[in-house]
Amino acid sequence: MEWKTAKLGDVCEIIKRGVAPKYIEVGGICVINQKCIRDHSINYMLTRRHNLEIKKVNEERYVQVGDVLVNSTGTGTLGRVAQVRDIPDEPTTVDTHVTIVRPKKELFYNDFFGYMLIKIEEEITSAGEGASGQTELARTKLENEFFVSYPNSIPEQKRIVALLDTVFADLEEALTKTEQNLKNARELFDSYLQQVFNQKGEGWVDIPLGNICNFKHGFAFKSEFFVDKSKLVLLTPGSFYEDGGYRDRGEKTKYYEGDFPAEYLLTKGDLLVAMTEQAVGLLGSSALVPENCTYLHNQRLGLVELTPEFKNKVSLKFLFHLFNTTNFRAKVQETASGLKVRHTSPKKMQVISVPLLIDLAAQEAIAQKLFETKEYVIELELIYKQKLASINELKKSILQKAFSGELTTTTE
Repeated sequence: MEWKTAKLGDVCEIIKRGVAPKYIEVGGICVINQKCIRDHSINYMLTRRHNLEIKKVNEERYVQVGDVLVNSTGTGTLGRVAQVRDIPDEPTTVDTHVTIVRPKKELFYNDFFGYMLIKIEEEITSAGEGASGQTELARTKLENEFFVSYPNSIPEQKRIVALLDTVFADLEEALTKTEQNLKNARELFDSYLQQVFNQKGEGWVDIPLGNICNFKHGFAFKSEFFVDKSKLVLLTPGSFYEDGGYRDRGEKTKYYEGDFPAEYLLTKGDLLVAMTEQAVGLLGSSALVPENCTYLHNQRLGLVELTPEFKNKVSLKFLFHLFNTTNFRAKVQETASGLKVRHTSPKKMQVISVPLLIDLAAQEAIAQKLFETKEYVIELELIYKQKLASINELKKSILQKAFSGELTTTTE
């Protein structure tokens, strides 16, 4: 069976970006944008509408069955591909952030061409140029710098597609089940956590937070003293997981080498709460300071300081879990103000009523049990994430074999 290798531009009728839309709410035509293209499919629910009375659209820029749409701008979105496998319900185009890649009809079985572009998706993603967040994929790059291989025979292309459809359907089913298992693992801990703090029985009381603790704001560290690496790590709300805990943000971690008051140097076991919603869902999230580095207290975080009355009556580890319950986080959200950036204050936090177990030993036992359960769930998540990675690697391997001729068994 003869296979050919050619530049992508040589096997396509057009490789062109879409239109700069004049958006309207009703009427006009459908416009596909970057958000619509994910997981090799097109979500038409996320499309917008273009006013044809203000700006006409050339006929070749209406999408057709067989077209592959390629996201062509933006870090995290650039390179994602999806094929138009069915006729859209109405005339549809794409905006200037998406490129239409239309194959020469005589060379390809449509679905084969779609798989062919999926096979080079990672290469496309890595070909973007420009600053972070503004990466672009030039049309000329797609035309001249990407090579594709395909069998001369349309029947052979159909045979390969039938095989890939079957294998990918099985892998997709396995992927869906694994993703559900991952979701179930996370919900297992969440359910247990809520159950612990929803108890209304002997030994539990409802009490305003202000009776238990105060929230001390951190220091406004000056940006000119941020360095690439140092022993001093600046904690911010962006350093927290949404469900509680500190995360090492790698290259995004902020290090500091300027002067600051010594009182803003944190110690292992300190409990911090995010007072500003630096990212969606993070307001009210908490973290216990770990021991593997020296950490600094940012002004957007509240350091929990127990009142004299409760100094030896409340476990910070117990409060850490309490602060990450759905009920508590909802109450924090109710205290928040601000439009672009939502934030709360120590005064507002202190009026929130929380359930407290009076016995300190019982608090510590509950906290330890929750940490153990969390570790178990993290281990499950790791197993499922590894399985997801294995499935995705298998997909790539199969595509590599399909387009290197290894799945071709027939001859002419």
